[in-house]
Amino acid sequence: MSAATRDRERQRLLVRLMWLSIATAVVTIALKLTAWALTGSVGLLSDAAESVVNLVAAAFGLAAVVWAARPPDEDHAYGHEKANYLSAGVEGGLILLAAVTIAYTAGDRLLHPQPIESAGVGIAVAIVASLLNLVMARVLIATGKREQSLILEADGKHLMTDVWTSAGVVIGVAAVALTGFERLDPLIALAVAANIVVTGVSLVRRSAGGLMDRALQPAELRLVDDVLARYTDDHVHFHALRTRRAGRRAFISVHVLVPGAWSVQAGHDLVERFEHDLRAEFDQATVFTHLEPLEDPASFEDTALDRPAQPRSGRSG
Repeated sequence: MSAATRDRERQRLLVRLMWLSIATAVVTIALKLTAWALTGSVGLLSDAAESVVNLVAAAFGLAAVVWAARPPDEDHAYGHEKANYLSAGVEGGLILLAAVTIAYTAGDRLLHPQPIESAGVGIAVAIVASLLNLVMARVLIATGKREQSLILEADGKHLMTDVWTSAGVVIGVAAVALTGFERLDPLIALAVAANIVVTGVSLVRRSAGGLMDRALQPAELRLVDDVLARYTDDHVHFHALRTRRAGRRAFISVHVLVPGAWSVQAGHDLVERFEHDLRAEFDQATVFTHLEPLEDPASFEDTALDRPAQPRSGRSG
């Protein structure tokens, strides 16, 4: 199967899963609203509100999946993969918004407690909704990691926070029904809100790291170092290594120092082999190399991101 065919198949898989996530969100919203209507539980209402956030996030994620797959153009010469980080940031922000909403609603119910009604039926409906989310979350997270799609992984983690939310809410509703302690319902909702803040903050941080061109992960950097070590000897040195990731694509730039007496062809052949071996370690990698003479002291000064401008020679006349 060619690389282009694999990319098309991957894109179709991601789009199908995002549509399935949207459908799951619609079904779980209906189930949770039904559970809330039956019980009057503020925890279940908050749980339904988070599922509305899931729906909005999944719709945004679908748009981001399509956007990220667009080929490079004149305005985006390196492609559109950073849409992954934008989507994950929005997802994390929506999770935090859901936590605030849950906390606000629970705070009001803590001050004005109300009894739980039809707890058994409401709990059963909420469990069905949670199982749907659990299955969808596991599929999204596993596929997102395998396909290096932060969009799918973020959506899956969002759904997983919904599963934990629902579990806490169900326990709270059951405990209220058994003990009659009505304030336990909003207390459980507050605890769940605090828990999902952790996931929201994590996604926002990962999004920010990607948008700020954070270096490759330590395990990936070790792969780069292994290739560098394979080529390093008395005649070949490397420096000014810089890396970043945009979605699936890794960007790697490095200066290659070789004897100044080498021919252009010899230097070119070396970096061709080096770049080939480096790209082989990654699913998608763009490698930039800059060839420099090993004996020239200026080569070792050329390591900063912004090289100092050299003074221009005076003009005659």
